[in-house]
Amino acid sequence: MLSLSRRAGKPATQEGPEPDRNGSIRGLSLSGFHELAYVDWGPSEAEIPVVCIHGLSRQGRDFDYLASDLAATGRRVVCPDLVGRGRSGRLRNANEYALPQYCADINALIAHLGAKQVDLVGTSLGGLIGIILAGLPGTPIRRLVVNDIGPYLPWSGLVRIGSYLSSMPADFGGLEEVESYLREVLAPFGDLSDEHWTHLARHSVAWHPERGRYVVLWDPQIVRAFRNPWHYSIDLWKYWTAIKVPILVLRGTESDLLTVDLAREMQDRCLFARIREIEGCGHAPPLMCADQIKLVSDFLSSPRSFA
Repeated sequence: MLSLSRRAGKPATQEGPEPDRNGSIRGLSLSGFHELAYVDWGPSEAEIPVVCIHGLSRQGRDFDYLASDLAATGRRVVCPDLVGRGRSGRLRNANEYALPQYCADINALIAHLGAKQVDLVGTSLGGLIGIILAGLPGTPIRRLVVNDIGPYLPWSGLVRIGSYLSSMPADFGGLEEVESYLREVLAPFGDLSDEHWTHLARHSVAWHPERGRYVVLWDPQIVRAFRNPWHYSIDLWKYWTAIKVPILVLRGTESDLLTVDLAREMQDRCLFARIREIEGCGHAPPLMCADQIKLVSDFLSSPRSFA
């Protein structure tokens, strides 16, 4: 796959492009307030921002290559770390790590941006958040990209992810260990370049001076919340069939969470959805390579109503 040349954001480091700005807002759960951090790309005055939401155990810097490319075309791109991940705060009650909380936080972020409409790109868990928000009356979402997820979650894929989360190390001795681990557990991402793997590793951990180790940037209590019925018995068809905005659904051809049959049913049950398959990927296409980025960029910039 081709690597993307950088054309926006701050000057690139050896590990990848850098955002123009960092920010945070204050989210609210039943157990109190928490910080929701984000990175911000492109012109802050852009009329319709793009909000990119990551997967279950990831964070907003996964979208750096996509965001850099979109920002070069004049789009503002905002990539939050969901609560419990990255630089965001953690919840006091682990049972609140569920879709209602994530949707509330993203709604607060959209309100903070002051935009009447946004385009939303969601990978895995981020796609579930997008489906719910786009399916609600009065949605601010203009266009939706759903990356390798559907309104129903196959049990086999959930078992794999649950096993991966339960066995994730809490810390690492060096970035080389981090990268080696990610190359193994995120192998379904496909054939990424060395630069991409290094970038993912660098932003998945932070140095802990007291331990003298790199610690993972996510709350281990999310594993506990993974047993929540919001995760293992999800049925979001009522939101999916209510969506009336253009939808691009990306599916890795080897995905165990978005099967061929499920993707076909999604298209049959929503006239606004179009499916695009990505060869050589399982769950989920990482949107870091030029060909995958182009699919998203072309969809978001197209004057047509459909993908």
